[in-house]
Amino acid sequence: MKIVEKEFNIQTGEETITERDETAAEKKLREKALADFATTQAEAAAKATARQALLTKLGITAEEAQLLLGGN
Repeated sequence: MKIVEKEFNIQTGEETITERDETAAEKKLREKALADFATTQAEAAAKATARQALLTKLGITAEEAQLLLGGN
């Protein structure tokens, strides 16, 4: 993956743009962040599905559940 770095020298007003390949360490961090994000998204989806199944089982809407729980 290409990394684009932009540097701005405030004294001269000069802008320098550099494009380079990512390092192995940067690639590892990016891949870990993507995996962590996918895990978080999957957990959130599973929780939402479980919540909706419970509401359906109880026969109430999400708004009604909020009222029961004292939410605004």
